[in-house]
Amino acid sequence: MDPLSIFAAALATFVLGSLWYMAFADHWKVAARLPLNAEGDPQSGMSLKVFASSFVLLLIVATALQVLFLRTGVTSIVQGAATGAGVGLLFITPWIGINNLYAIRSPILTLIDGGYATLACTLMGVILTLL
Repeated sequence: MDPLSIFAAALATFVLGSLWYMAFADHWKVAARLPLNAEGDPQSGMSLKVFASSFVLLLIVATALQVLFLRTGVTSIVQGAATGAGVGLLFITPWIGINNLYAIRSPILTLIDGGYATLACTLMGVILTLL
C-alpha cells in the first residue's frame, strides 16, 4: 500500500469532480431536484463538511482500488485504467442507477453521477499504477 499514491489519486479525482460538476451544474441541479435560491444555487449551500467528507470518501475508494490492484496483479497503466473504468462503469454506475430508480430521480442524474464515477475510477487506476 502506497499512501502517497492513494492521496494523489483521491486529490486528482476531487479536482476532476469539481470540473465535472461545474460543467454539468445546471443539468445536475435540475436532475437532483435540489431546492435553489434566487441566484440558482443550492439553498443549503456547499459546506466545508461536504467537501471534506467527499475527500475522505475518495480516499476510501482509492484505498479499496489499490487493494484490488494488489490482490489481482494489476500493475500497468493500461490495466489500471481498464480496471478502474470497469469498476466505475460496471459496479458504481449501476448502483447509482438503482438508488436513483428507487428515489424516482431522472436518468440524467445517473448519467452525470455515473459518468463521473467511471472517469474518476479510471483516473484513479492510472494514478495508482503510475506512482
